[in-house]
Amino acid sequence: MRLRILAALAAISLAALTGCGENTTSGGGGGTGTLRIMAPASPGGGWDQTSRVAEQALKAADPNRKYEVYNVPGAGGTIGLAQLAGEKGNGNLLMTMGLVMVGAIEQNKSKVTLSDTTPIAKLTEEYEIVVVPAESPLKSLSDLVTTWKADPAKVSVAGGSAGGTDHIVAGLMAKAAGVDPKQVNYIAHSGGGEALNALLGNKVTIGISGVGEFAEHVKSGKLRALGVTSGQRLADLDAPTLKEGGLDVELANWRGFVAPGGLDDAAKKSLTDLVTKMHDTQVWKDAVAKNGWIDSFQTGQQFADYLNSEQARVKGIIAEMGLVS
Repeated sequence: MRLRILAALAAISLAALTGCGENTTSGGGGGTGTLRIMAPASPGGGWDQTSRVAEQALKAADPNRKYEVYNVPGAGGTIGLAQLAGEKGNGNLLMTMGLVMVGAIEQNKSKVTLSDTTPIAKLTEEYEIVVVPAESPLKSLSDLVTTWKADPAKVSVAGGSAGGTDHIVAGLMAKAAGVDPKQVNYIAHSGGGEALNALLGNKVTIGISGVGEFAEHVKSGKLRALGVTSGQRLADLDAPTLKEGGLDVELANWRGFVAPGGLDDAAKKSLTDLVTKMHDTQVWKDAVAKNGWIDSFQTGQQFADYLNSEQARVKGIIAEMGLVS
């Protein structure tokens, strides 16, 4: 009798352990397994930075859960987007994305689009900054415009992926300066880290990226800021706006989270609730302030509607700039 009782208890324990394992690895609405965050770019750029800040804030929001950030670089995030599409129904996966990806989808004529994802949250906005190496003879936007007009091909512009925010800013600046946007000598990089190396190595004329990626190097004197894409000057950064420099350009980049398509309601709610909790942590708030980001949190249908409007807007800009090959 005693042996039968022990055997029954062992069976119950095994069943409990098996059930627990299923819950932690399930791609459904359990929300208890390791949450993976894909940064669809090389280390060192804005998506990578946002992903790793989010990882720390998520740990503060729910310390009992495990988190993992990994990189899938290439093609403005569309390689990562294609991988995300293959994870249909997986509720333990988020991908950091933003305006850059919207443009890259158009530029690369990607078969996978944001309609194949589940929108979770818009997180931040960030203005762009235009910089030159410290040794550059270009001291102002006026110098840049003069040089650009003289020979557009000689002004090499380092930035992120083709069709992304940096590329759009370069095109808008060229148009405002009276230079044909199609003549912009734009050199695309898969991450902000690569563009930074090109600048520090004096291999390019100017660089364009998010303020948070270049600000510390401007403050250290390694780079010089020619202008920012904000409507007004930014605090703690000695740089004029592009409008002050005579270029009528104003644009904010943005970043957010999407999940694989095909999520059930429970999985979508679990991820949205967790990201909302992350957004409310002091860790996240401190990072937003430190990096000069703008809090622009949206979830649910509001973010889904925003994505739809951005896709239409960016498609128009890219066509106007002649950035689609």
